[in-house]
Amino acid sequence: MDATTLEVQSRNAGEKAKDLLAENLIPLEFYGNGVENISFKVDYQTFRRTFVKAGTNTIISLLVDGKKGPNVLVGDVQYHPVNGTMIHVDLRNVKMDQEITTNIPLTFVGTAPAVKNLSGIFMAKLDEVEVKCLPNALVHEIEVSVDSLEDFHCYVRVKDLTVPAGITIMNEPEDVVAVVVAPRAEEEPTTVEAAPAEGEAGAPTEGEAASAEGDGSKEEPKAK
Repeated sequence: MDATTLEVQSRNAGEKAKDLLAENLIPLEFYGNGVENISFKVDYQTFRRTFVKAGTNTIISLLVDGKKGPNVLVGDVQYHPVNGTMIHVDLRNVKMDQEITTNIPLTFVGTAPAVKNLSGIFMAKLDEVEVKCLPNALVHEIEVSVDSLEDFHCYVRVKDLTVPAGITIMNEPEDVVAVVVAPRAEEEPTTVEAAPAEGEAGAPTEGEAASAEGDGSKEEPKAK
């Protein structure tokens, strides 16, 4: 099991989120699995470094005010709409003896022969899969080999993925994970033929033009 530790502090009821953010602290909300919701706060850079390492699929062991706290997964992360900084984080309670459902990102390894030999374009159809497992079976990522993509008719499907024992993938087995597609052929420029000038072959004579104008002209109004 991948795991990391995060030091957080208890948050007083009177501490407003905007005041914490002004002090470079992030409000945290701990919830789930029959526990009472608890509000914490954490140093922005401390959480950022932990989140880069753990993501949303690695168990985090909390140290609350210097004491051992619960195990959690990062849930929803809210970002400032203008500057993109994190402004609120939900922490999901994890019981180590109960299965959880979460997502694990995919990492593609190797070189697809269809890319190397046929100049194809690699396309990842999934960048993560939904899994169900006990918390201690979680891994930070699942590696996907693309060596089997020999031509444009080959696919890597969910059923082809190799996962550690204890992890069940919830996606449909036939879902496509990756494929190599043929490169786009260069489009030939489209030329527009100029209309033949009067007198040239195919150009209407003055009489034909006048006749054409007459055909389809508006009907003369009928006398009442």
